[in-house]
Amino acid sequence: MAEIFNERLLYPSYEIIGGKKFMAPALNPTHGGVIMRLGMVIGSHLDADDSGYVFSDNTDVHFPDGTLLKPDLSVVLEKNSAIIDWFRGIYGVPDMVVEVLSKSTRKNDLTIKKDIYEAQGVREYWIIDPYMKAISVYLLRDGKYFLDDEYILFDDKEFELLTDEEKADVKHEVPVSILDGLTIPLNYIFKWGYR
Repeated sequence: MAEIFNERLLYPSYEIIGGKKFMAPALNPTHGGVIMRLGMVIGSHLDADDSGYVFSDNTDVHFPDGTLLKPDLSVVLEKNSAIIDWFRGIYGVPDMVVEVLSKSTRKNDLTIKKDIYEAQGVREYWIIDPYMKAISVYLLRDGKYFLDDEYILFDDKEFELLTDEEKADVKHEVPVSILDGLTIPLNYIFKWGYR
């Protein structure tokens, strides 16, 4: 156990952006819970027909331009699985990436990382705001991200304040664009977390 602890001190978790190293912060329980639940659903879907793999934030993603990131969640479809080095990380571009906002990473996730994922060709990028219980889904089209939709989990009081037209527009499930037939209920993703 002491050896594992010392190894983590000697080799802390970091990312490389623009040739510079940045420490990757540890997850809080809400952040980790959102990722765990999302990973379980996507992983089960992928396992059902052996169509791909889902990885958590402890997996290094080495992009072709030299950038090293640790997305909160990465999905690699089977047809692209040659980019997976099962001992060292992902060497290439995942099909989907998810980042969960925290106070310390919010700005990077919304700007720098979004730009990197777009430039490297990640087909689907989710930004999850656990404080607002909201998900913004970006899809890549002609090399550029466009906001496909935003999904917000309203509590009963908030929902009642909406107009009838606004209520009709509320979506309760988020479709995973790269995976045919998979939609994930918002109340499942945000079952744990900030109250």
